Amino acid sequence: MTAREQIVDIAVGDRWIAGTVVPPTMSVEGVLFVHGWSGNQQQYLVRAREIAALGCMSLTFDLYGHAATSSFQSAVTRHENLADVVAAYDFLGRLPNVNAAAIAVVGSSYGGYLSSILTSIRPVRWLALRAPALYRDDDWNRPKQSLDRDELMAYRRMTLAARENRALDACSRFSGDVLLVESEHDDIVPSSVTANYRTAFAKARSLTVRVIAGADHALSEPQWQDAYTALLKEWAQEVVVKARLPALEERDARS
Repeated sequence: MTAREQIVDIAVGDRWIAGTVVPPTMSVEGVLFVHGWSGNQQQYLVRAREIAALGCMSLTFDLYGHAATSSFQSAVTRHENLADVVAAYDFLGRLPNVNAAAIAVVGSSYGGYLSSILTSIRPVRWLALRAPALYRDDDWNRPKQSLDRDELMAYRRMTLAARENRALDACSRFSGDVLLVESEHDDIVPSSVTANYRTAFAKARSLTVRVIAGADHALSEPQWQDAYTALLKEWAQEVVVKARLPALEERDARS
């Protein structure tokens, strides 16, 4: 951790989750990073620093049931983890110099699924999803780890209409810019899931779809990690930083 980064605690009802704020010298947009199941915020710190270098305020955090609270993983539900994401979003929006109307959310796998649902609860301007997962709406309050894997994989191979799934329904109403990244050899989130998300984003302002050649779901090779970081940074420069220019030009004209 660098000297300017800050370890923070985020309140979620009567419990707490850990986070790390990665601030730029001067910031406008906020970027929230949501890790996947069995992951942690450390996996996103490198990318958070890359995005912070573009002039954004980045926030990573550990979902409940992960990292320091991993002993609770077998009991944590999607309902609880969505509450974590909402609390982290609200925390980011309250930070000094963050424009609450200019929030980007970056989610991977389970975190991508939760991030998609977040867009129906809080205003999100930009959404980046890497291998976003899908789950049946049933058993929402059942511990996530207890879901039947075979049933889940069968569900993920289905072609779904947006109205048939909470996450896809949220995506169908999202009107911001979207980055959707798929791994070529993903045996956890198959291409049929990506296709369902892609179809759902019919109202998006822009939709950028990329496939990381040769990659598996976890991006287990360094070159795949680097490829994703490069894609994310390039997209952020194109849609997030570019959206900042009119405001900067207006400010300069007044000065």
